[in-house]
Amino acid sequence: MALIKPNNNTISAITALPAGVGGKVLQVVQTEKSDTFSSTSTSFADVTGLSVAITPSSSSNKVLIHVSICFGGGQNLYFHAKLLRGSTDIAIGDAGESSQTRATIPLSLDDANNANYKVKNSQMSFLDSPSTTSATTYKIQAQSYSGDSREMYINRPSNNANGGYIGRYVSTITAMEVSAWL
Repeated sequence: MALIKPNNNTISAITALPAGVGGKVLQVVQTEKSDTFSSTSTSFADVTGLSVAITPSSSSNKVLIHVSICFGGGQNLYFHAKLLRGSTDIAIGDAGESSQTRATIPLSLDDANNANYKVKNSQMSFLDSPSTTSATTYKIQAQSYSGDSREMYINRPSNNANGGYIGRYVSTITAMEVSAWL
């Protein structure tokens, strides 16, 4: 492992990487979703407003995606979310049993009392290799467990009463272009 040592005491010298070293973050783009969304869809459908576009400067660079989703619903809520690059699924689980859902992030609530007043957070990160210099969109889709008609909410609990015990939250999707190791 090479030691990175600045040749003077300036901030730019400390943050600049020498030639031949990759892994530097070149740009960061984030979408913040502060409004709400709800779904009972049994097919994967776009979560409105939870997408981000980035244009890599080199086709050999990587894109680090970080997703944070706040969600609520009723007891025994079984929802799944997946990450897509354009229309292509990325970072999803392997095929298991024939009826299991391949997804990226669980959006499920247990059978705890008062689940309809609560919100949980699911997060994930994935280092993608889009191999392009074209604008690339990453997005989240969500799907209900087939046959489960419960509604899932983004950024709020199922119960939407006017009280201080009910919260509103923010979900984000962030894309960071990372330089390739040369």
